[in-house]
Amino acid sequence: MSLTEHLLRPLLKSSAARPLITHYDDEAGSRIELSVATVANWAAKTANWLVEEFDVEPGDEVSVELPAHWQTAGVLLGAWWCGAQVVTGGGGVAVAFVGPEAAVEQAGRTAMVALDPLGRGLGSRCPEGAVDYLTEARLSGDEFAPVLPIPDDTPALLGSPVGEVLGRARERATALGIGAGDRVLSARPWTLPDGVVDALLAPLAAGAHLVQVTNATADKLAAHREEERTTVDLT
Repeated sequence: MSLTEHLLRPLLKSSAARPLITHYDDEAGSRIELSVATVANWAAKTANWLVEEFDVEPGDEVSVELPAHWQTAGVLLGAWWCGAQVVTGGGGVAVAFVGPEAAVEQAGRTAMVALDPLGRGLGSRCPEGAVDYLTEARLSGDEFAPVLPIPDDTPALLGSPVGEVLGRARERATALGIGAGDRVLSARPWTLPDGVVDALLAPLAAGAHLVQVTNATADKLAAHREEERTTVDLT
């Protein structure tokens, strides 16, 4: 079973409508709240798009060079759902996901993520040689099922297999004091591998609600802590 299925399937069965990720961008002044079902929907669209448009198969490398953001969560979970291995940088990957200001290094295989608070694509602003992820992936199916089950020994994150990454996420959740029902405030970047394990996968593995803040200041973090009534702090 894929890493995404391990993380989301129990939550979809028990509480699909509850909030799973709340993302603040304090520079943009935005707040977006996504339910379990909405996160799973974006992940499914991404997985379908990767398979249909780029023929991504289990073990294929997908590069992700993106900040902590609700759209990055869709990218990562979608890549893992279809069995891709998430890496950083390097040539020869099946697809390279980058932000809107990045250079296009692999024509036709650079997926540019707009990081727009409301999920709008780049449209005419997408540079030549890049693919507008938000515009194109949203047209893909809302449900995803791998053609074949993803074995736990399939590489998922910088060479580490699914089972090992999942085990590490659960261990870190325990070490960080994250449990089911917690509300986790985090301003940590989703660096690979440790940042994404601690600040994304550990809360998901524990069944917690992640409140992720980018471009944070101390004053605003204090306000978020109070407004969101968070119970665990990863700032």
